[in-house]
Amino acid sequence: MPELPEVETVMRGLQARLEGRRIVRAVAHRPDLRWQLPANLAQRLTGARVTGFRRRGKYILMRLDGGDSVLLHLGMSGRMVLTPGIPNQAAMHEHLVLETDDGWRVGFVDPRRFGSVDLVPTAQEEQHRLLAGLGPEPLDPDFTAARLSAALEGKRTPIKAALLDQKVVAGIGNIYVCEALFRARLSPLRSAYTIPGARAARLVPAIRQTLTEAIAAGGSSLRDYVQPDGELGYFQHAWKVYGREGEPCEHCPGKPACPGVRRITQSARSTFYCPRTQR
Repeated sequence: MPELPEVETVMRGLQARLEGRRIVRAVAHRPDLRWQLPANLAQRLTGARVTGFRRRGKYILMRLDGGDSVLLHLGMSGRMVLTPGIPNQAAMHEHLVLETDDGWRVGFVDPRRFGSVDLVPTAQEEQHRLLAGLGPEPLDPDFTAARLSAALEGKRTPIKAALLDQKVVAGIGNIYVCEALFRARLSPLRSAYTIPGARAARLVPAIRQTLTEAIAAGGSSLRDYVQPDGELGYFQHAWKVYGREGEPCEHCPGKPACPGVRRITQSARSTFYCPRTQR
């Protein structure tokens, strides 16, 4: 599933092409994805002008001049495809199409249909059932070591599981938790309640650095993920531990005691870390 950097990349691609444009035609090719689409969605979108975009966790919010926001979630295989001009026929697995007044077309393609589309009043975005319980944005100034420490206080779960909890911090998934913990030299097996304080002070900037670099690289490409213009993300070439089982990590290359990057399973997901340097 796309994580924060991938969603941010997609949002920026949509923003560059759609902000300020009017939707002259909207078509919904089916009544539902993961959940039912809003009633009369196509009619409600047709004629609206896109005034701005916002990302919240792994969700994209496209704001319209009528006071509503389109909430988009890419799910496991969803992607937004931008094309100039109108093709002769819809792409396979294309469920929602928007055409703009300057001749561009955006299609929401989702083979597995785990994505979602909803409408929410812009003034009530934070009250939407999918956003109401989200934790702080990890790139916002108010995501501090003190705030993370407070969220982890007393938690007996491993720190990796705690960071995957979207109520603790929004938008981070399996890949970037592994990468951030490596940069902070913290074991994914360490209990979350031991992080508050000095360790949280290392972890917060490690999370920010990891996500910032991933966004700059266009996100990581896994299976179906692509940017709106069709270009793949390239951050996977900069992974330090994820997917590198058995390789020496950059902290201890060539050292006799280096066990190499290890892969274990936590909560049915692969975790990659260096047991020598991450404690």
